[in-house]
Amino acid sequence: MRQLQITGYGKIESNLKFTEVEKPIISDNQVLIEVHSAGVNPIDYKIVEGALKKVRKLIFPAPIGFDVSGIVVEKGAHVNHLNVGDEVYSRVPSESPGTFAEYIAVNADVVSLKPKNLDFDEASSLPLVGLTTIQSFDKATLKSGDKVLIHAGSGGIGVFAIQYAKSKGALVYTTTSTKNVDWVKELGADRVIDYKTESYLDIVKDLDIVYDTLGGNYTLEAFDVIKQGGKVVSLVGEVDKETAKELNLSAIIRLILSLKRREITKKSKEKTAYYKLILMKPDRTQLEEIKQLAESELIKPIIDKTFPFDKSIEALHYQKSGRAKGKVVIKIK
Repeated sequence: MRQLQITGYGKIESNLKFTEVEKPIISDNQVLIEVHSAGVNPIDYKIVEGALKKVRKLIFPAPIGFDVSGIVVEKGAHVNHLNVGDEVYSRVPSESPGTFAEYIAVNADVVSLKPKNLDFDEASSLPLVGLTTIQSFDKATLKSGDKVLIHAGSGGIGVFAIQYAKSKGALVYTTTSTKNVDWVKELGADRVIDYKTESYLDIVKDLDIVYDTLGGNYTLEAFDVIKQGGKVVSLVGEVDKETAKELNLSAIIRLILSLKRREITKKSKEKTAYYKLILMKPDRTQLEEIKQLAESELIKPIIDKTFPFDKSIEALHYQKSGRAKGKVVIKIK
């Protein structure tokens, strides 16, 4: 079968190549998925460039890709909730990527039937952004009536998060550029802030939750706009004490991380706020929740561009460009 592989760390165009490899052999707890579509995410090009090698160092050549939709063509003896022929989708575990390929073996406990009203491209665009958002808002205990700020409303995470927060009854503020303001309003945001002409710091006050997708100063500024006892959930901020424990980091590393987050700790104490760096984990139950939201049309996938399999490297470049309104997808079959 054909698979896109990472051959080394560095530039996207010179460290990826297509290779013929053996079709995976599944275990009793796995399914073999014939891949029809694979969602592209920032983590994909960041892995190639070596941004995550301190977390997990690759052995080359290494497979790439985490979001998938396709058809079950084989199932293990212990798999009961899926059958051969089922149309499915998944976010595969971080330790076993490889969705940019014609087939992938996946543990069945992280695979769900795809939404019936979505095609494979649409379904493959949802797992990572959906699971990340649900887990973030679960940590923040999102409830109806909460005032929420979601940065980068036109990005892959943003378009899902706006719709999800609105489905839960939240009042949603979001930021985007001038050209995307009207488009993002159509997603349901209550107040779309044009960051080129407005300062969100002058507009949002006393928020219940900030969903931080940008990091840096935006993480620190989140504490300026939340209310006392508010919550900041971040995808790119500093590692908090709780997350450091989850990662089972050494005492020395935890000390270094505590020094790096000193400003966050100070601001958090001033607001008696909750801060958490979110490390998304594959979750079949939450995929089934996304399926229900999609079938109820409370969530609609937004795809900016679809690339054929042989243009996968171009897809990664396009994802990195930051121009995508919504998701980028690779059509494998």
